[in-house]
Amino acid sequence: MTLGLPQRAGALPPPTPAGDATDATLIGESLADPDRFAGLFDRHADEIHRYVARRLDDVTTADDVTAETFLVAFRKRARYDLGRADARPWLYGIASNLISGHRRSETRRLKALARQAPERAAGFEDRSAERVTADRLRPALAAALAGLGSAERDLLLLVAWADLTYEEAAQALGIPIGTVRSRLSRTRTKIRRSLESHR
Repeated sequence: MTLGLPQRAGALPPPTPAGDATDATLIGESLADPDRFAGLFDRHADEIHRYVARRLDDVTTADDVTAETFLVAFRKRARYDLGRADARPWLYGIASNLISGHRRSETRRLKALARQAPERAAGFEDRSAERVTADRLRPALAAALAGLGSAERDLLLLVAWADLTYEEAAQALGIPIGTVRSRLSRTRTKIRRSLESHR
């Protein structure tokens, strides 16, 4: 509803309420009003932080990588494709690139997990069969992940842990959808072989 007041020529329209705005709207509005970018941070920072912390197993480093992810996104926001309403794949792509700076520590952590003996169930009735199986597979899975190349691991974890679709993972990593499909197929085969060899 308008109050009938004349608008100045060239005046910006009022900002969309953050809860109603798409990510693209917030990014677009942040070009004129940088404070609007805070809505994107509020919306996605916890999710990005959980993903990074899971990858690096270090909350302090995850804090730094998450903050840097949004700083890089803020600096590059003018290049964001405003036709993409959801900025999650873009943010995950930035986070994945930043994680690559910590690749050695991620691989060391996975190798350390692989050397751990599987946990023994205290009482079967206290834990479900699925949980017991998952605990026993953890070292073998860590070894399998450590054996993957960085591009394979990034793609697999974006799909498995961040729940990105193939299309979103392609967007996050800047690769064609066909590459996503073929790389995931090869990666799953490697994981399966590695797990079979640990039986």
